[in-house]
Amino acid sequence: MSESATPKSDIKDPTKNVSTPKREPKDLSVAPKRDSKDLTLPTKRDSKDAIKSRHDIFIQEIESMDDFWGSTFRAVYDKGEQDQFARQLDERIREHDRTIERMCSSHYQGFIDSIRELLQVRTEASKLKNEVVGVHDELVTQSRQLLSQGDALARARRRQANTEQGVAALMACLPVLEMYSKLRRQMAEQRFYPALKTLEQLEVLYLPRVADHRFAQAICESIPKMRDNIRAAAMSDVKDFLEEVRCESPRVGEAAMRHAAEQFFVERPPPARLQKRHTLAFLGVTAISPIALYGEDGDGEASDEEGAAQDLVNFSAVYRCLHIFTALGARDAFEEYYRKQRQKQCSLALQAPSGGLAQDSLVAVQDYLHGVAGFFVIEDHVLNTATGLVTRVSLDQLWDEALSELTGALQTHAACCTDPNLLLTFKRLIMVFSHTLRNYGFNVKPLHGLLLEVRDHYSEVLMQRWVGVFREIFDQDNYHPIEVDSPQEYEQITRVFPYSDAELARQPFPKTFPFSLMVPKVFSQVKEFIHSCLRFAEDLDLSQGERDDLLRQSTNVLLTRTLSGCLATLIRIPGLGLLQLIQITINTIHLEQASVYLEDVITKITGYNPKQDGGVQSTLLGRVMFKDIRAETEQQIYRQLQAKIDEFLELAAYDWLLPEPSGTASPFLVDLISFLEATFGAFTNLPAHVAQTACMSACQHVARQLRQMLLGEEARQLSTGALQQLNLDVIQCEQFAASEPVAGFEEGALLMCFADLRQLLDLVLEWDWATYFAEYGSPTSRYGRVTPATAVKVVERLRDADKRNMFSVLKRAERDKKKLQDTVLKQLRQLVAQVGSS
Repeated sequence: MSESATPKSDIKDPTKNVSTPKREPKDLSVAPKRDSKDLTLPTKRDSKDAIKSRHDIFIQEIESMDDFWGSTFRAVYDKGEQDQFARQLDERIREHDRTIERMCSSHYQGFIDSIRELLQVRTEASKLKNEVVGVHDELVTQSRQLLSQGDALARARRRQANTEQGVAALMACLPVLEMYSKLRRQMAEQRFYPALKTLEQLEVLYLPRVADHRFAQAICESIPKMRDNIRAAAMSDVKDFLEEVRCESPRVGEAAMRHAAEQFFVERPPPARLQKRHTLAFLGVTAISPIALYGEDGDGEASDEEGAAQDLVNFSAVYRCLHIFTALGARDAFEEYYRKQRQKQCSLALQAPSGGLAQDSLVAVQDYLHGVAGFFVIEDHVLNTATGLVTRVSLDQLWDEALSELTGALQTHAACCTDPNLLLTFKRLIMVFSHTLRNYGFNVKPLHGLLLEVRDHYSEVLMQRWVGVFREIFDQDNYHPIEVDSPQEYEQITRVFPYSDAELARQPFPKTFPFSLMVPKVFSQVKEFIHSCLRFAEDLDLSQGERDDLLRQSTNVLLTRTLSGCLATLIRIPGLGLLQLIQITINTIHLEQASVYLEDVITKITGYNPKQDGGVQSTLLGRVMFKDIRAETEQQIYRQLQAKIDEFLELAAYDWLLPEPSGTASPFLVDLISFLEATFGAFTNLPAHVAQTACMSACQHVARQLRQMLLGEEARQLSTGALQQLNLDVIQCEQFAASEPVAGFEEGALLMCFADLRQLLDLVLEWDWATYFAEYGSPTSRYGRVTPATAVKVVERLRDADKRNMFSVLKRAERDKKKLQDTVLKQLRQLVAQVGSS
């Protein structure tokens, strides 16, 4: 910068017009600051020093503050010291002036030097200014070029940004369009659950990124419709699945029960002692094997390859629908719909087939059980695989309700069945069904109770069958002792019936057993009944004691009700002969003795030993039953014997006015004695008391009937010849009684049966009235069994017979006889009167 740029006249010399201060600076003491509000009005007593110090304070306040001096001035004016304050203020101003002058004097030379240096820098400053102007012009030119290029660059950058934004928008739209295309493809392929997941991703992740585009809004509007379509399609799949499982439930149940049957009957083979028995073979029928219901044994490999029962149903539809409805937020509605539909299907499955158990309806019952088993096998699989769709509580509740209805239906069917074989098959079907459901964790205790009820019905059916068996045995029996001609026949009888007799074994052939063929047949059929009962009980999970008690109870019922009733009916048959009754009595004796062996049979079958197991073993009531039947049979024998005696006595044709006896016993009585001898000869195998009772009752009945004939209304008149003929008959009877037709009587025991009749005949025929009257009432009387009334009746009838002979009055002997009769009658009537008065 040149000197001409700045004229010299513009720069003044700082030394000019500067006066040198002559006053010395005066030090100002700084008084403490004081608030003007604390000042009070001056008083006369204020001293000058106090005023001066106060004014100093005011001045210090003015010096320390740039504004707001009003309070200070007010305090001055309030004191009325403005003049004094003004003077003191002027004095302070002068002090400051002196201070300034003193400072200027001390720094004046330095200021002059600074001005001179500044004048020297002016040239350089001019040069610098020119250079700055040149740089500025050049910078302006370059800036204009730069601005032009910057505008072009900005336009290019804007185009690039727009392009990038367009590309970014397209890149953001492409995933949305791809997902939407994928969604449409999945919907077309009916892959609804992946489509629902794709729809959820599209709605949550992709569409919010392109929400400003109109196509995104269109897609958003179509999403609810797509969800509705997916829900409708899923519901259609559910309905198809429910229809499929309803149709496939019987197949599933059949497969499950087949597997259970194979497992059950492999684990529990029948006892060796029962494998060769065919309990009902004598009826011409055999039981259906439960394995046969599910195919032959050779099909085992095929069933193994078949796999699990639930593999027959494709559960993917229900899983898929469960996931779909869960994703749709409608899981509760889906679960409720599924459970309600399955409950309806359960009700349909539990509709029992009509009719009772028959060979054809057994297949219907089997299909019925297959359907129920298949339903709950499927539900159990859904419970274990589809979490929450079926709960254990709801499934158990449904099973309890179904089990109650199922039990009632099976009870109704079983109650109509009268075939033991069908009941056995029915029982095994229930066992397989129970085993199947128990394998899947269901409670099957009520089915065990049902089996116990079916067992009772089975026993009743067996009872009815054995009624026919026993009646057939009784009808076919000839009621004659069994006669065997060879050791083989003898061994066959002893093998069937436990009979042992050393004396019979020593006898040569032919040998005769005391009982008829009825005994071994009845005994063998009772054993068959025991085995038949065991066939039903062998799979019921009963202990040895329970099985033993069951067999004993059933056998007791068979003996005391079925066999007892058949025997009671048998002995009451009107056409049954006396010899048949005797043989029946003998048969019951041997059956009673063999009832002990029935207990051994039951113990051997069950293997139950109460002494070792600490239990109580019931006793068969066969002995008591056979005793009761035998007692009734004995009474029937007595009645039959008396009836037969009455038949002979009905042939009696006494001529009570017979003048002379025939000299021999009456023919009917001879035949009667022969019959009695033959009959009592057949009593050899009867117990002694039975034969003795029969013989005693027969003699008593004969004596009673003969006496009744003598004293009856038909014999209104008696002749001595008729009494003598009756005496001959009584003598014949006494000879029979004295011959001891049945062993074991005391001497004269049978003769006492005819004692009444004998004393009466002796008294009348010997006309020993003197002895009668003399010994009357004495314990040792010869005619103690003849009552006065009986004697009166006989004497009157003798007198009436004599009156028929009109010429008897002409004979003295007859007149004396008549007088004697009158005398005897008079005395007898007196005795009758005495007896009546006493």
